[in-house]
Amino acid sequence: MAPKTLETNPESDRFEDAPHPRESYNCFGHAETERGLLRAGLSGHLPQAFIVGGPPGVGKATLAWRLARFLLANPDPAAASGEARADLFVAPDHPVSRQIAAMAHPDLVLLRREWNEKDKRFFTEIRIEDVRRAIHLFQQAAGRGGYRIGILDCADDLNPSSANALLKLIEEPPPRSLFLIVAHRPGRMLATLRSRCQKILLKPLAAADIRQIVGALGPPWSAAGEAKLAVAIARAQGSIHNVLRLLDDRGIELDTNLERMLDDLPRIDWSMVHALAGRVTARNNGMDFEAMLAAIDAWLDTRVRHGARTFQGDCVRRLAPYALVWEKLGEAARETETFNLDKRPFVLSLFADLAAAARDSSL
Repeated sequence: MAPKTLETNPESDRFEDAPHPRESYNCFGHAETERGLLRAGLSGHLPQAFIVGGPPGVGKATLAWRLARFLLANPDPAAASGEARADLFVAPDHPVSRQIAAMAHPDLVLLRREWNEKDKRFFTEIRIEDVRRAIHLFQQAAGRGGYRIGILDCADDLNPSSANALLKLIEEPPPRSLFLIVAHRPGRMLATLRSRCQKILLKPLAAADIRQIVGALGPPWSAAGEAKLAVAIARAQGSIHNVLRLLDDRGIELDTNLERMLDDLPRIDWSMVHALAGRVTARNNGMDFEAMLAAIDAWLDTRVRHGARTFQGDCVRRLAPYALVWEKLGEAARETETFNLDKRPFVLSLFADLAAAARDSSL
């Protein structure tokens, strides 16, 4: 892993203090997918857009940046020889790697939630003006005669206007252009946008791959000790983001309490809910709020998948309460962030809705 680069503003697509995906030169757990991308690149048969889908923390963005780096370092991939035909690796000291690490490559644009300097926090969505900036790049000739590449991290942050603007660009792409769209939940993307892209779905990381990643990251994560790492891996559902969060004792505590609270539904221990609300409302505690939302989203996903297999003829009626609270969760969370609302009422209302969904589903 390369050292963290110096940034003027925080980056919404960087996980805590870990290296940004553009600074990660190793790719663990997805060798077969990488070989397929390499073959497509060398043969000149890349589509105009990929959706790189899968749960958060499984390496989607790292793979997208790895492919982008390879294509920009090899303007004519079909002419690549030697090591360039073995995998998508490009050395950190390569000029293209240095440019990408500094976000200074003329043929690459990154779409993500930008930093709002006025409010000192991230915008809650990828705005249409951000997409228009990408459109400007694709209207220019490639500076190196190769690909023009756009990386979007992630599709879950698009709003309807920015999604439709991106769709128009992908529908009529300029020659030798490529869009790499990271998506935690590809099924929630605009259907017409999804249909224009080739899908790559990455599976959760295996325990051995996670151990390699933690070792490559170095201290403080690699210094956590085998016992703590084993516990984190067992609870992380194949996500390196979850592992890094769980290597902190506070992360384990939050995860354990959330698991207990969700498994007890529809019964609610309101003292625990109030404690959770106080924790995620605390100043500069955005990571705990995000971890709570991710845990609840995963719990709902598991409930719906399990119910789809077991409820049989009564499936629709019994799953409808979960679907409703799932939709409300996303909308209420975005509204809370957009208007910088107090998170305490949001958490209390959310657990009331979850309890009602669990109760209605069992009737």
